[in-house]
Amino acid sequence: MEKNRNVPKATLQRYPIYLKALRKLQDDGIQRIMSKDLAAKVSIKSTTIRRDFSFLGNLGKQGFGYDVSSLIQIFSDELGLGFDEKIILVGAGNLGKALLNYNRWNNVVGEIVCAFDLMPEHVTGASVPVYHMNELKEKLPEGCRIAILCISKNIQETVDLLISYGITGIVDFTHEHFQVPENIVVKTVDVVSSIQELVFETNSFKD
Repeated sequence: MEKNRNVPKATLQRYPIYLKALRKLQDDGIQRIMSKDLAAKVSIKSTTIRRDFSFLGNLGKQGFGYDVSSLIQIFSDELGLGFDEKIILVGAGNLGKALLNYNRWNNVVGEIVCAFDLMPEHVTGASVPVYHMNELKEKLPEGCRIAILCISKNIQETVDLLISYGITGIVDFTHEHFQVPENIVVKTVDVVSSIQELVFETNSFKD
């Protein structure tokens, strides 16, 4: 399927939500679903769901619903993510370990398969193998494209190293600026900024 490059950003941000719900439905043995039933699962209006789906073509029939497995394939293709996506974690400190404990993303993109740290011997109770950064080249999973970055020093050096070994997508928890080539995608997770935005938005509703 040729991707629709005119999909609004807000719609694209909802696609992973639909995909996670659809994979859960598939795991539960559900083969078809109506938009109103999916709306109840994801807390998004059925009219919004139908509009979001319309950007990807005629995906269902009125009164008949949507084929769950077909939708999963379409959304996976659109998002460019595979069910078995291998993700690595770089930096297994407090935040990194918390992410490992949450490692339940298999309904969307795969899972964290291993972690790297400067002092792996100090990391206890991790749910995946934790290797020394010096082992990155040797232990990097074949085909791995995505790294979650939770480090506080040598950030640019580490990013350059990851890219040299084939990483093309980085989830950034460092809160520090670093440079990447144009073909590398970086998604920054900034909890402080999110809280600031939330405070501003909630204040706007005050009398």
